Amino acid sequence: MNFLPQLAAIAGVMLLACASPGPDMLAVTSHAFARRRAGLFAAAGIATSHALWATLAVFGLGLILAQLAWLYEGIRMAGAAYLLYLGARILLSLRQGAKAAGPAVAAKQTGAAHAYRRGLLVGLTNPKAAAFFGSLFVTLLPAHAPMWAHGAMIATVAGVSVCWFSAMALLFSTDRVQRGYRKLRRPIDAVMGAVLVGIGARLALKR
Repeated sequence: MNFLPQLAAIAGVMLLACASPGPDMLAVTSHAFARRRAGLFAAAGIATSHALWATLAVFGLGLILAQLAWLYEGIRMAGAAYLLYLGARILLSLRQGAKAAGPAVAAKQTGAAHAYRRGLLVGLTNPKAAAFFGSLFVTLLPAHAPMWAHGAMIATVAGVSVCWFSAMALLFSTDRVQRGYRKLRRPIDAVMGAVLVGIGARLALKR
């Protein structure tokens, strides 16, 4: 059976999901502002989390996790706490003056491994990922699909994710964007911190 239409559909839906503003994008751009390598490693961490969620969904675990209220709530609260921590850390750094370590400077200091872990954690603590990938595969993947098709679906998800976020990392680490960020670092950091805190608070309060 030809699974190209399903692969194309998953790639399209995944691209739209990646392009939507959210914590994933902020995690990549904040590291890319500091250093291209850090941004690319953050992108790899995000893509890894998407591949893991897709693997769970292929085996039906994504929908199971989405139906387990206690586990979903645990992931939701962990994700909310982590986003609140990241946002608060950025906002508190603004009070320390122009030389304080904003998200970009902090990313440069902590290196590629930290950037990868942060991207991975941001992706894994997103409670919507279980339902999203579970419903995506149930809707687009035939129940009788062979294992190679499942593997191709996971590879498609990971490929789209790493390509998109790597492209964003390359874009936000260009000289022109870097110059603009250096001029407007404090307001940009303030917006990033406020958005992360807002997303975290909304996630924590959501019922």
